[in-house]
Amino acid sequence: MSNTRMILPAANETQAALQGQRALAAYLATRPRMQAIEIYDDHNHGHRVELPTAALRLLVDILGEMADGNAVQVVPLQAELTTQEAADLLNVSRPHLVKLLEDGALPFHKTGKHRRIRAADLMRFKAARERESEQAMRELAQQAQELGMGYE
Repeated sequence: MSNTRMILPAANETQAALQGQRALAAYLATRPRMQAIEIYDDHNHGHRVELPTAALRLLVDILGEMADGNAVQVVPLQAELTTQEAADLLNVSRPHLVKLLEDGALPFHKTGKHRRIRAADLMRFKAARERESEQAMRELAQQAQELGMGYE
């Protein structure tokens, strides 16, 4: 994974991201596998670039996150992450992540004495955790409704 700092987008960037996301998503809705886009330099000269539609769909997702004010980092699924990188992606402390690893909740391997986690395994774990959390919230909401707690 790269060592680039994550920086939250500025207010004007979130607005531009939102507009770009909407326009690009609408355009890609009915397009084939390859797209030609034009990028303009500082002298207003256009440069044609061919890109796979899948890459542009990923750009739509990135713009959506930026529009929400979130920092974005692209991590290849085959990448191996350090425990700190994995903890940051899960938004937990490094010691908590190490405990998850040692408890067998998440697969890892060692490179020398350092633990490494495959990004694909981490994303599967994160998705499962989010599904469990959403299910628990649905159950709590259902209980609140059944008990007449004013959450109708």
